[in-house]
Amino acid sequence: MVMDWNHYHKEIGARVGDLAKLSPDTVKGYQTLSAANSKTSKLGEKTRQLISLAVAVTTRCDGCIVFHTEAALQAGATREEIAEALGVAVSMNAGAALIYSARVLDAVEAKSAAHA
Repeated sequence: MVMDWNHYHKEIGARVGDLAKLSPDTVKGYQTLSAANSKTSKLGEKTRQLISLAVAVTTRCDGCIVFHTEAALQAGATREEIAEALGVAVSMNAGAALIYSARVLDAVEAKSAAHA
């Protein structure tokens, strides 16, 4: 195992608790955002957690990974479903890199013209 995710989960939870004591409004605001749309059941909890895992990967958030992995499993997600969601994240990252590479070329063109 690359990381002790269970130990990390406890550590990050404690640190978030520390932040909640120092800045309760920040944590309350996050909790409000996190709960947004969770009661509509349009997507269902499993799909919400699979999306959350894909976003966690694209934003490189270990804390998000550990919390949403547990939530996805509790919502009934299988390893195969999680892997498929991660495949979408990988394709989006590659797609984003492709699109932003085109933007870099556009910036190079604009900056080169400005220096000519």
